[in-house]
Formats: sequence, C-alpha cells, structure tokens
Amino acid sequence: MAYVIGVDCGTSGTKTVLFREDGTVMASATVEYPMYQPKNGYAEQDPADWKAAMIRTIQTVVTKSGVAKEEIKGIGISGQMHGLVMLDKENQVLRKSIIWCDQRTAAEVEEMNRVVGREKLMEITANPALTGWTAAKILWVRNNEPDVYEKCRHILLPKDYLRLILTGEYATEVSDASGMQLLDIANRCWSDELLHLLQIDKDLLGKVHESCEVTGTLTREMADTLGLCEGTVVVGGAGDNAAAAVGTGVVRDGKAFTTIGTSGVVFAHTSSMAMDTKGRVHTCCAAVPNSWHVMGVTQGAGLSLKWFRDNFCAAEKQTASLMGVDEYYLMDKEAEQVPVGANRLLYLPYLMGERTPHLDPNARGVFFGLSAMHTKRDMLRAVLEGVTYSLRDCVEVFREMGISVDDMMACGGGTSPLWRSMLADLYNCPVKTVASKEGPSLGVAILASVGAGIYGSVPEACDAIVKTDKTQNPQAENVPVYESYYQLYREIYPALKAQFATLAGLQ
Repeated sequence: MAYVIGVDCGTSGTKTVLFREDGTVMASATVEYPMYQPKNGYAEQDPADWKAAMIRTIQTVVTKSGVAKEEIKGIGISGQMHGLVMLDKENQVLRKSIIWCDQRTAAEVEEMNRVVGREKLMEITANPALTGWTAAKILWVRNNEPDVYEKCRHILLPKDYLRLILTGEYATEVSDASGMQLLDIANRCWSDELLHLLQIDKDLLGKVHESCEVTGTLTREMADTLGLCEGTVVVGGAGDNAAAAVGTGVVRDGKAFTTIGTSGVVFAHTSSMAMDTKGRVHTCCAAVPNSWHVMGVTQGAGLSLKWFRDNFCAAEKQTASLMGVDEYYLMDKEAEQVPVGANRLLYLPYLMGERTPHLDPNARGVFFGLSAMHTKRDMLRAVLEGVTYSLRDCVEVFREMGISVDDMMACGGGTSPLWRSMLADLYNCPVKTVASKEGPSLGVAILASVGAGIYGSVPEACDAIVKTDKTQNPQAENVPVYESYYQLYREIYPALKAQFATLAGLQ
C-alpha cells in the first residue's frame, strides 16, 4: 500500500495529513502561529514559523500513523496565496513575509497601471492590478526598503519557501504563480514583457511547473529530520483554492465549488482560458494541466453571520453551551422558521466592501425593507439569504463568460443544511458535499499521488478518491420566489453606490 502527505500552509496554522492512496486519513496534525500587524492595513508572518510548523506536523503524522517511511511515496504542499518571501544569497529570509490580506500597496497598484497599463495587465495576467497580490508587494519593498530589495536573490511564495526547505529547489507551480501577477496566464509561464516593464529580474523567480509535476526530492538532511526516505518526491502542489478544488473533485468542465469562510468563494473549472475584462472575477491556472479556473469572491460571507452572532445572539450562545451544541446550529433552526424572502427583508453583506461583482471598497452592509414587524429571526434569515445572493452574483459573472455550472460542491459554512438548500435554490442546481473534510490537504496529496505514479492523471485520481457525501436538490417551489428577491437585491447596490462613496468621505 502506498501513502502520500498533504501539507497546507494556511494563515492561522499549518495542517499536515498523511493519506492512504485511496484517500483514507491515517494521521493529521496542526500547528498554529501568529500574524503580525505593525501598522493599520499591514499583515505579515514569519516564514520561520511556517518552516517549524511543517517540520513538526510531518514528524507528528509519520510517528502517529506508524506507516513505514518506505511506503510514503510523495509530498504535496498547499499554501496561502500571494505572500512575498524574499531571500538573500545564503537563503536567509530578509524580512517578514507580506501576506495576502496586506493592503499597503495602493501606490504600487497605481504604478503598475501607469507603467504597464490596465488593459495590458489584463491581457497578460487575466486580472487587474490588486493590492493583495505579490507583484505590488515586490514593488513596495523596492520603493520603501531599497536596502532589502538590493540584497534579494530569490522571491518565493509561502508554500514554495517550504519546498526549498524540503528539496533545496527554487520552484513554483502555475496555480499559485498565477496570483503573483507576473505570470502569462494563457501560456503558463513567466511574462518576459511584464517583468521587463516592471524591471523585475526573472532570475529572482523560481522555475514554473505544473501542479502535479515533480519539482524535486527530499534532501538527506530533511529526510533524516522528518523520518522519511531521501529522494521522496515533492510535487508542485497548489494555491489553497486550487488545492481545495482538487480535494473536492472540481477538475472537469461544469464542476464548481462554493466555500463559505470569513469570505465566500465560488470557483469553477474550465478547460479553455476565460477572462472577465471588467476584472470582477479572477482567472488563474488550475492545478490540472492545460486547464484554468475562475473565482469570484464575496468579502463578508461567513463574516456577516459571525458579526450577527457576536452582536445579537448572546442567548443562542448561552443556550448552545448548555445544550452542548454549536450556536450556529441553533441559529439555523431559528432561521428555518422564517419563510423564503425573510418576510420581505433583504441584506447586503458588504461589511468589508465588496469584490465580486462590484470591486468597491466603499460598499457597506445594508438591511433593506426593515419594518416594525421584523424580528431577530427575520434578520438572521436575511443575513443567510443575502450572503447567498452575493455568491449567486459570482455565478452570474461566470455565465456571462460562457462558463456553465451544473455540478456544485459546498465547503465550509456552506455545508450546513439550511445554507446548502439556499445555494441549491439560488443556483438552481444540485449542491453536494464531499465525504472528506480535508480540502486543500487532500487536494495536494492527490497531486502527489499523480506525481509519484500511483495514478495516471488528476481526474483519474479524483475519480478514485473523492466521494460525495450529501446531495441537496433545488426545491422547485422556492426557485421562482428566490429569483424575484434576487433580482430586487441586484438593484439595491447600484441605487446606493454614490451614497456609499459619499459616506466614505465623511468625518
């Protein structure tokens, strides 16, 4: 029997899982670490924390599982995207990593638009210049910390720094590299034209691989440290969402997934390059060779429900504690008692501005239609429905791009029965959950199994490993009712856009 390891380097911690070749979990371990915010809008992490967490979690799963090291055939690494790791000629980290949620680079985004041009950026990278993505961070360091930039000899993404630790190789893969905004997305390689315009030395960047391709093997030193065999293959891996797509079997046209965490993501696979010229959704290379994915993001998805819970659901939290259940379970039960449409109450979930489809940092949350007859239950249901409307907005952009979705998986908060039913009714297609809850870790383990030769392709591996757990079909009587509310929902933001901007300018 063969085994593979999936390492997921996230923002709150690193989770490592050892899987049998059929996807069975043998052992898992998680180590958390801090995020540093030295100034408002800044977000950084120490790559040394990632390294220590990876080593400790791999050691733990190898020891806990009791699996012979000779049977562990490969390692895949997933990671938070867009983080900037800068190394000197001795491979020493020059500064803390500026991570995905950092927002310091507004001036550098303007610089990219001025030097390259918005249309050229879209043509090459399939996305507009973005503050959270890596290219703007590289320019920020060059503009604000020239001494650090001068010493820099290698630029890596978070998971690719871990690859260097494991293998000694400077490498990346197409899905994560897509989020650096230096990759030619259509041709799946670094853009010489863009690098020339931005005056970034190509030699600073690692070699680009496909996600299931072997990028190197464990060094003797790391093999001894981890309790594994020297020469164990390490594959390209994937950025977190691309890895989650593989882990949920979203590897063919027509397949998509919705995940509801703090933000909400709708992610669809496509075998042909598709780009939204308005920049409302992101297009990146998929973890499946010669494929791409499109991804819409709503900023305040699970955040909206958490905000409502923290401010208005103290009684539910107390009752849930006494009952030994999750407070979100009780909140769902209350919302279920309210009819579709929340008694004519709508909610816009723009607590943190909005990305898809509005690209408006000034947008804010709204309860629309509030009257004296409404109760907390109505507001709770409106929050759940409003988040679902915002996720439907992502699907509508996909449809404009000619990408059809007829098979939707749900992850995270979207796996709750009530939220799944809302998604199915508003997407008007079945919404499924997967039996495994390991997501990105399973996804990169699947990629490792392909690189190690256990399976012949990523779709073949997913067919063998990824199993459906539950299926929620749309309820025919709800679909037209939701559609009416959704069309009204779509009218509210345009009517308030100018007022949101005015509000942002007030003292």
